[in-house]
Parts: sequence; structure tokens; C-alpha cells
Amino acid sequence: MEAILARALPAHRVALVMQFIRFGVVGGIGFVVTTAVVYATRGLIGNYLAVIPAFLVAATCNWALNRLWTFRGQGRLPALREWSLFLAANLIGMGINAAVYWTLVALFTLCAENPVLPLAAGTICGLFANFTLSRRVVFR
Repeated sequence: MEAILARALPAHRVALVMQFIRFGVVGGIGFVVTTAVVYATRGLIGNYLAVIPAFLVAATCNWALNRLWTFRGQGRLPALREWSLFLAANLIGMGINAAVYWTLVALFTLCAENPVLPLAAGTICGLFANFTLSRRVVFR
């Protein structure tokens, strides 16, 4: 993939695209974690509140994977401070994600019965904000 991009883009753009792809892979893993936590907790706390523990668990997982892989060697903050900053920065993406999720759950029975659908829509909507904030604020 990188070799194909290298023929079409300048080196600094290839690095950015590859970083975005890695971020997307990590986000995909986070999506699976989010979905699992929502399905595990929605019977206890409902569809609307289930995204809160899901965010905390998935964001922690995503932070660790992004630290080790996507942004390896970037960022100079101690781990606890970086994790806290990552959670704070990603609250914006989570807000976008949650707004899309809650709206779709409220409007469509299909989404209320199958939370994976609005979770996917919200994840895609929050992806770009999360990548930009992670790259420019957390792992700079």
C-alpha cells in the first residue's frame, strides 16, 4: 500500500495517509470494543447511557494502540498525562459520535434494536475530529 501511494504522492503525504490508515485500523478495533461494551451494558443501563462506559473502555484501548503503533515515537508526555489528554481531546469526537448515535436510536426503531448501526455511523462522523486532535494535540 505504501509503495503504491509513494508513486502518487509526495513522501510527507504518504506518511500522513499511512498514519491515518493505522489510526483507522485502531479505530476499527475501538469500534468492536465499543460495540461489545454497549451490548454488554445496554440491558442494565439502556441504549443511551451504554455509550458512556463504552467510550471510556474503547478510548483507553485506542490510546494504548495509537501510542504503540499509529504515533510511535511521537509525543513526549508521561503516559498518564497523555492518556488524560487523549480522553479530553476525543470527547469532541465522542460528542459527535454520541449525537449521531442518540439521534438515530431515537428516530429509527431499527437502530434502537441494532445499536451497531448507529454506532458505526457515529464512529465515522467522529473519525476525522479524533484523528486531527490526536495528531495535533496529543501525539505532537
